Amino acid sequence: MSIGIIGAGAIGSAIAEILSRAGIDVTVSNSRGPDTLADLAKRLGPHVHAGTREQAAEQDIVFVAVNWSKLPRAMAGLPDWNGRIVIDTNNSIEAPLFQPFELHGKTSSEVFAGMVPGARVVKAFSHLSPDLLTADPAARGGRRVLFLSGDDREARQTVRALIDRLGFFSLDLGPLAVGSRLLQFPGGTLPAHHLVKVD
Repeated sequence: MSIGIIGAGAIGSAIAEILSRAGIDVTVSNSRGPDTLADLAKRLGPHVHAGTREQAAEQDIVFVAVNWSKLPRAMAGLPDWNGRIVIDTNNSIEAPLFQPFELHGKTSSEVFAGMVPGARVVKAFSHLSPDLLTADPAARGGRRVLFLSGDDREARQTVRALIDRLGFFSLDLGPLAVGSRLLQFPGGTLPAHHLVKVD
């Protein structure tokens, strides 16, 4: 299993850090090119490799962590996804104004899925802040909860296994039409909550 990340801001870097900590190789990319990620890769260790957007996108599992307004450009021109898993970590709001984008009744994940035709989209890693993602997932006598949602059952199972490997407790919310609406920020009921599954 190979993993890529498109977007190296706070969330993308946090995901790279926890993957690296688990000994998982990951290719990280941004819009400015691999040279600008050399310091990040060095800081996070030998499992993190700087690459192009295209190199990150060709991996088996691809995290996308890009400001909402920049998503169309970030996804444009990439090769066919051919059924690979794309993890949507995005929220349809961004600094500095934090005004929600107009989605015309759709969830942000449904809009995002239209940008990655042929991909199996799973919504995950979107409701916790970067500092909680990178903190020890063992907390208060249990494991920190990470929710996920997607229309492809096998893709959800793969992402669940990855979440569990990272030390979190995975909680499957089912199809995007249901789960992504609960996870969506703003508007969903789950992003504001930091939950722990007591073992």
